[in-house]
Amino acid sequence: MPAGGARSIGLEPDRTGSQVLVSRWIHSFTAMGMFDLSGKVALVTGGSRGLGRADALALARAGADVVVTDLLVESDPDLESVAARSGSVMAQVMASEKVVFTERTAEEIRQMGRRSSAIQMDVTNTQLVRETIDRVVDEFGAIDILVNSAGSQEHVSQILDQSPELWERDLQVNLTGAFNCTQAVWPHMRARNFGRLIYMSSIAGVEGGFGQASASATAAGVLGLMKSMALEGARHGITSNAIVAGAIATESFRTTAPAMVDRMILRTAMRELGRPEDVAGAVCYLASPEARYVTGVELAVAGGIDLFTF
Repeated sequence: MPAGGARSIGLEPDRTGSQVLVSRWIHSFTAMGMFDLSGKVALVTGGSRGLGRADALALARAGADVVVTDLLVESDPDLESVAARSGSVMAQVMASEKVVFTERTAEEIRQMGRRSSAIQMDVTNTQLVRETIDRVVDEFGAIDILVNSAGSQEHVSQILDQSPELWERDLQVNLTGAFNCTQAVWPHMRARNFGRLIYMSSIAGVEGGFGQASASATAAGVLGLMKSMALEGARHGITSNAIVAGAIATESFRTTAPAMVDRMILRTAMRELGRPEDVAGAVCYLASPEARYVTGVELAVAGGIDLFTF
């Protein structure tokens, strides 16, 4: 487990129940001809668990074919070595506890009747990203939706104790990774005069975070990248938006110290943690035809943690 007394505290929500609710929600809208992503192809990074996995499943329920990518793939015989080389303690914990569902997610999507593939991809490897994007376009015919969900937020230390190595890692994964994927998919979207770019940021990128210099700075940087892409894509049928997530009960969030969890809940106006499916619903909206005139938006899915609360 991570240092600092953090432990698993069972914060994983009822995955089956929440997924059923989202499935019903999406079905009700698609039945009305809304939020219908039939015929679209989405690529989701960081899809092995957490927000990325929830996004991939929700996009598929809305009708999209989905390619699930992640650095970690459960059938990789070198899974734990890959996790160790990433420099991420969280990746190592998830790999050792077998909380890696990249291929499982793709299989669940195929069981819905959609096309799907699980691909190992390191978003910091520019050449590999380009090759993967080109491969997906060749095999699936297009990439209409890019969800940049790969990220690292575990580097928590005040400034004098921030590790330069972990600072660089967070820049590479959180910001440069999103840049690499955007740059690789851009020519394909522009050629078809259509695209939906969706970035994952966090409330720390808007409000700052105590002891979170690298996570906050990179989350803010992602918002700058998103807005620049909104400007560049506006006349080419490409929209660009970001989810600004609050405290969401993902698998990795279970390792947060209980006292910190309590503080986050008290800071949140709704007095509860969000679910990955809350974020996934917003992603489906931003990918949908109904959001065609929405671009450059920071969409907070945070339960009011960004509001003044007392």
